[in-house]
Amino acid sequence: VRTPADLTEDGLRTVLAALAARHDMLRARLVRTPEPALTVPAACDVRDWPRRVDVRAEADDPEALRAAIAAHAEEARAGLDPEAGAMVRAVWYDAGPARAGRLLLLVHHLAVDGVSWRALLPDLAAAWEAVREGRAPALAPVEMSFARWSRLLGARAAEPATADELPYWTDVLAEGAGLPLARPLDAARDTVATTRYVSLTLPPHLTGPLLGSVPAAFGASVNDVLLTAFALAVGDWRARVLGAPHGGPVLVDLEGHGRDENLAGDADLSRTVGWFTTVIPVRLDPGTRPGDDLDAAVARVRAHLRALPAAGTGHGLLRHLNPETAPVLAELAEPQIEFNYMGRFGHAEDADWSYAPEEDAADLDADPDMPMSHALTLNALTEDRPEGPRLAAHWSFAAGLLTEDAVRDLGESWFRALEALVRHAETRD
Repeated sequence: VRTPADLTEDGLRTVLAALAARHDMLRARLVRTPEPALTVPAACDVRDWPRRVDVRAEADDPEALRAAIAAHAEEARAGLDPEAGAMVRAVWYDAGPARAGRLLLLVHHLAVDGVSWRALLPDLAAAWEAVREGRAPALAPVEMSFARWSRLLGARAAEPATADELPYWTDVLAEGAGLPLARPLDAARDTVATTRYVSLTLPPHLTGPLLGSVPAAFGASVNDVLLTAFALAVGDWRARVLGAPHGGPVLVDLEGHGRDENLAGDADLSRTVGWFTTVIPVRLDPGTRPGDDLDAAVARVRAHLRALPAAGTGHGLLRHLNPETAPVLAELAEPQIEFNYMGRFGHAEDADWSYAPEEDAADLDADPDMPMSHALTLNALTEDRPEGPRLAAHWSFAAGLLTEDAVRDLGESWFRALEALVRHAETRD
């Protein structure tokens, strides 16, 4: 993020201390036991969190600044150590008193998810405003702690109504509908180190309607439309490229933000920092080929998604938190494909404590030995640009199971299916 030109090292430590005091997961410590757990001390010492790097010589050269950011990012990442309570590390790239600097703030994934940054970045700004004015930072309260949320999940997992969902989830996972791959995903062979990537971008003249007029025309949500096109594309690609029979359902894991307001009751989760992410298996059958009855395809996928019990949250509870149902679900096949639409994001603004143009300069990957969770994953998001919104599709895949050409073909097929929905919506009465 961009930092104010008048930021000081002592001021930054005060800001980070305020963040740690308000958001308990930033103070968390991983305890290795037969059942690993996170403990949260009442306080922590943030003096080791930030490191200052002088970039006055690079401040006027965008490429040199990006290189300086990347040069110190890996060292900061290496300082993360959950078992030692080191959940946060920071690098302040100080451009001098006349220029905005940069702050690389690293938080271990055990303590944070993407939505958490919507609370953390405004808190950075609010804390610095107080420091600048000579006041002690007083950040807005958090209505529900992550610890309380965890207890609610455990209680919900034990409820009979949740256990009654087991037949639904066994039906979803009992049959195949996966990809005809040469072998199953292998935790020893298919790791981050062997992961390959393909990125594609849909232009604004198609992305814009997908966010507004197309869902309205079909009486559906943006997610319904994206997933209908996805199911159509995978079904066609699976037959055309991988040699599977045409048609039939597509089994896919849907990643979600996990902040279930129904479970939270009246509590506001928007300021709770933590890793809430959910993964929900769904079996989507659009019942047609691309170009056929698209109204029926959207209606079928929409119906599949609306039929999820409790919006799908029960699967994770039964799979991981209920000792009676967990072994049953663990024996069933898992989806080989993951779909994650992360929402809409604005472009970097010229404002303090907002994302900087160099936000991708660090380019930090996960542990290279970490196993892949799926043979194929799509992370998609809408990026607001001056020329209009663009849908960015970032595909990651196991190089030992799929080729780049095959994955690129699927990505282009998804975009063609999305374009077909846009064109069809334009012709509907």
